[in-house]
Amino acid sequence: MVTVAELPAGFADKVLSAQSTFRSVMGAMARPGTVQRTHAAAGTPAPLMRGTAAIALTLFDHDTPVWLDPTMSATPDVGKWLKFHTSAPVIAESSGSHFAVIGSARELPPLDRFALGSSEYPDRSTTLIVQVDSLTSGPAWELRGPGIDGSAVLQATVQGNLFEQLAVNAALFPRGIDVVLVHDDTIVAIPRSTRLAAHGA
Repeated sequence: MVTVAELPAGFADKVLSAQSTFRSVMGAMARPGTVQRTHAAAGTPAPLMRGTAAIALTLFDHDTPVWLDPTMSATPDVGKWLKFHTSAPVIAESSGSHFAVIGSARELPPLDRFALGSSEYPDRSTTLIVQVDSLTSGPAWELRGPGIDGSAVLQATVQGNLFEQLAVNAALFPRGIDVVLVHDDTIVAIPRSTRLAAHGA
């Protein structure tokens, strides 16, 4: 078991790295389907990918409850690292989370297990951070919606039925969840306003 004193460091330069990662996340949200690179955190506990850790260091704080999927929660050092570096409370109930960290998309619960926001407060929803096998190869998906000129094509290797669930999620707009896919230190955002279909379907 790792003690607090032995926890891996976060950003080498906290301010500049957080600013750079914030710009990457905002760029990914503004241009769904485009691959952005984060300013990777230094030394993160497995199975936390560097991009996931960078997002956590940038966006999590004491006011953002976080839910961890079984892959993440099976390693106590992940929750300990998040609490130490971000002060974010790690909670047991997914529906109360502002962020959910998904280490295995195959184990992703149905999206209605998360906060979907309300008509009055659509922003009170969960943002999913989903680690995937690749953001440059795999099945191709066509994305349409705000921030996309016509359509965009995303190739990603994602286990489970995340993309099928996101097709239903888009119908809930302005309610629904936003998703950030992570592979190593790269990210792709799929906001709730984005519509997906299998490319060529």
